[in-house]
Amino acid sequence: MADLDTREWLLTNGLGSFASGTVSDVRTRTYHGWLFAAMNPPSGRNLLISHLEASLEVKNKFIALGTNLWGSSQIEPTGYELLRSFEINPVPKWIWGEDNWQLTRQLAMPYGLADEAKEASFSHRILIQYRYQGKDAATLKLRLLIGDRNFHHQQNGDQELQFSQLLGPQQVCLQAIYAGNFGIPWHLRWTKGNYQPNTVWYWNYGLSEETKRGLGDREDLFSPGYLTVPLQTGDTITLEARVGFADSQQAVLTSTAFAEAVAAEQERLSQIFRFEQQNSDSTKTITNLQSSIWQKLLRASDQFIVYRASIAGPTVIAGYHWFNDWGRDTLIALPGLALVPKRFDLAKGVLQTFGRYCRQGLIPNAFPDVDSEPFYNSIDAALWWIETLGLYLEATQDWQFLAEQFPVVQQIHKAFVGGTRYNIHVDATDELVGWDAPGVALTWMDVVLGGQPVTPRHGKPVEINALWYSALCWMSQWAERLSQLDLGEPVRLAKQAQRYTQQAQRVKASLQKFWNPQLGYLYDTIELDDRRNSQIRPNAVLALSLHHCGFDSQQGQQILDLATSSLLTPYGLRSLDPGDSEYIGIYEGNVQKRDRAYHQGTVWGWLIGPYIRAWQRFYPEAPIPFDWQPLLDHFLSSACINSISEIFDGDAPHLAKGAIAQAWSVAEVIRHFK
Repeated sequence: MADLDTREWLLTNGLGSFASGTVSDVRTRTYHGWLFAAMNPPSGRNLLISHLEASLEVKNKFIALGTNLWGSSQIEPTGYELLRSFEINPVPKWIWGEDNWQLTRQLAMPYGLADEAKEASFSHRILIQYRYQGKDAATLKLRLLIGDRNFHHQQNGDQELQFSQLLGPQQVCLQAIYAGNFGIPWHLRWTKGNYQPNTVWYWNYGLSEETKRGLGDREDLFSPGYLTVPLQTGDTITLEARVGFADSQQAVLTSTAFAEAVAAEQERLSQIFRFEQQNSDSTKTITNLQSSIWQKLLRASDQFIVYRASIAGPTVIAGYHWFNDWGRDTLIALPGLALVPKRFDLAKGVLQTFGRYCRQGLIPNAFPDVDSEPFYNSIDAALWWIETLGLYLEATQDWQFLAEQFPVVQQIHKAFVGGTRYNIHVDATDELVGWDAPGVALTWMDVVLGGQPVTPRHGKPVEINALWYSALCWMSQWAERLSQLDLGEPVRLAKQAQRYTQQAQRVKASLQKFWNPQLGYLYDTIELDDRRNSQIRPNAVLALSLHHCGFDSQQGQQILDLATSSLLTPYGLRSLDPGDSEYIGIYEGNVQKRDRAYHQGTVWGWLIGPYIRAWQRFYPEAPIPFDWQPLLDHFLSSACINSISEIFDGDAPHLAKGAIAQAWSVAEVIRHFK
């Protein structure tokens, strides 16, 4: 491992806290560190411990094991040159060594949510363990590098920023003080060694990935002191960094604490996914390799499931490192994250929460971090909620839950027909859904720069109306079902079912307005002045992939043929045809350049799911023209090891970009890999 390997790893705790870094141990992002604590789960994420800078003394030889980038190019020390191996399962594990010694380091982030007397209890901590093997005794020195800053920003050392430390038996309590304001208290404990206070600032760490993104790329870290640990061969030292002041009631940290934490997490995951182990044992068609990948996919999926304190319930982080939970992303990802793995209580809880916050027929696209109204800046979240509710009901036959949620369904229908925020309304002439509001973007192609959407899709977007048609079909089925099960007023529900059916038929007829016979494709939008946008985008494929589809077989096949030749890549679908004059093939540069490329050709991994579902519908006998291997190789060994990136360049070789781990990217692979 002589090269500087900047592939990344990720640990999470179910609350939004995370730890992340690179294989070679060099920090290349603002988001690299060992404890980003989500103080208002899953938000309020602050860096507390960056890392421990390790060095080893063996037979009077000093060996620096760290790897740091200073400024724009200087690497010092070069501990990665002594790195012999790296593993990710079940936890990140590094081994440094030479002929006469070997040092192993492992990191584990215990699950942070506990249910104590039916009240959520939060714990944010990271466990670190070192093990020494060698012919001679050694001394390990661990210098503590810390901060207290928002995870989006870098820390700059100045006279206003200080850190207090209170030393106790085998522990030190730490807290930042900035201009008289106290930061987050936390403490570090260890099983053996002598701690020496020795305050010093380390200036000008370089963050190369932030340089590429045109963002702040310098960081200063504070060191309050260092730990010196004498080691014989076979010795271990275990450390724990935990948010909060040291508590005399907490259990003593022992050398077995690390193994116990890893075992507890393995057991938690086993309990969640236990049916998969049973299925794998009994399904002979699944190879050992497939089963291993499947288990890794399920583990990856669990990293996105978090508890949100402001709603006292589960939600889904859209992606790491920098995203929060978004309504649209959550609902699109939920079938893969919860329905396929049969986490039905999770799916039900998320649907129930979003339904509870339905306002004026809209489902939140984001929840705030404090007690205030959510953000309702989406036209499609409400329609995705109905679509996902339908998939949940198909999987569970939970008709009592339908009866509870049907008033929300009716509220959405009424609001869309009568009109709601952003001038979202059903056009009485064709019963298609449209919207018109300046300066906003309400579909998934939602980038706005300088008050102007980059991909303005006001009017009648094709996938929105495909969702609208599918929603009406669901509503017709559900009203009929509820009338038969005596879960409402049978006569009224039967009449409603008939009205929904009739409206769905009219919408299906109007969907033909999107058909472009010259291209054999769907117009992306019907604009406010009735012009058609003929750009080749993946929204046409989305329109084919829903549970209820309003397009015939010949149209579906033509659409897929063109999408396959123009949009399909080994990692997903491009957001725009490369032949389009607005196409941007490389996602790079500062935030403005990247945002302009975001939906103008960039490949989105999650779109492979809709493509496969559409293909299976319209070409049921033909093999899917997609090779899983590049995407699986990416999952297993590229970018963030054992996760899937948010986006990829539109141009070959389709380098991974954006968030290193994206919920709907992982979820859509789970829906179709097996």
